[in-house]
Amino acid sequence: MVTLTTSDNETFTVDKKVAEKSVLIKNMLEDVGESDQAIPLPNVTASVLKKVLEWCEHHKDDPAPPENEDKDDTRKRTTDISEWDQKFIAVDQEMLFEIILAANYLDIKALLDVGCKTVANMIKGKSPEEIRKLFNIVNDFTPEEEAQIKKENEWAEDR
Repeated sequence: MVTLTTSDNETFTVDKKVAEKSVLIKNMLEDVGESDQAIPLPNVTASVLKKVLEWCEHHKDDPAPPENEDKDDTRKRTTDISEWDQKFIAVDQEMLFEIILAANYLDIKALLDVGCKTVANMIKGKSPEEIRKLFNIVNDFTPEEEAQIKKENEWAEDR
């Protein structure tokens, strides 16, 4: 068993196999050896770690990705997400982004992929205005700047 301490001082005791879905935690465990010392996770809150550990528990028996994974691999191109992961990641936007940040910090590539694919699916086919509205982004371009950007990037438009 491994003890993890969050930024808000909550402690979680989890199975080592579950905790080691995180490359960061796995490396920390290798560095400190078999110790009863809690591993501090200063960039993760308890509510987010609870969700991350739920994902890790579900995926603890998944095979590890191949070491020499091609950068153009299917995992990079597809936006398909398993049914369980879709239900798991069906959270409010703030929690979604917190999960993505935690997965990045904890170095859990598969969970990071699920979060990023979810965001990609959210914005797919939307105009810049729709994306701004979806994520509450203020458009700080003047109409002239926006016209210039559109002109410079005409080649990228779907035709």
